[in-house]
Amino acid sequence: MNNLSEWKKSQRKQLISARENIPEKTHWEWSQAISGFLRQELLKPQKMIIGIYCPIRGEYDPRPIAQHLIQHGATLALPEIIDKDTPLCFREWLPGTAMRNAAYGIPIPVGTRIVRLDAVIIPMVGFDHQGYRLGYGSGYFDRTLASYQRQPLSLGVAFEIQRLKNVYPQPHDIAMHHVITEAGIFQTKSY
Repeated sequence: MNNLSEWKKSQRKQLISARENIPEKTHWEWSQAISGFLRQELLKPQKMIIGIYCPIRGEYDPRPIAQHLIQHGATLALPEIIDKDTPLCFREWLPGTAMRNAAYGIPIPVGTRIVRLDAVIIPMVGFDHQGYRLGYGSGYFDRTLASYQRQPLSLGVAFEIQRLKNVYPQPHDIAMHHVITEAGIFQTKSY
């Protein structure tokens, strides 16, 4: 790959556009399928601390699965960017928690405790068969996963239209344990 940076920038633009243009009914159907597969993968969430995210730009919306996880005993957390080039911190979250807009206009909980994750649901702009993800390019999730002595279970979520042959991972990139799309659960490395 001659100019990896340009290639990734081009892929991000195309994949985000494709995702944002999924018809509403189709997006809902695909999201329902992903939620069902997440329920299978997180079959016993009792006492687990699970990171989720606030969706942007046509991403799969994890809020419906959040209700299920909470009802089954999980503690949920949302990411917060503390500083550039640092890992994310995750703050405990429940529906109704006071929120404020932070970096990139993404809402974060106000004044809740910072937690360490057992599992994390991670949005992907693109992904390959090895479980490597193409993100937005800031590296926050890779730095976060690398900061754990024992990585949390990483569940990358995306739609099949975001699948690439190769994302050309770099040494700092970390593959997801599982990739979950509307087509199924794909284990990419052992946990």
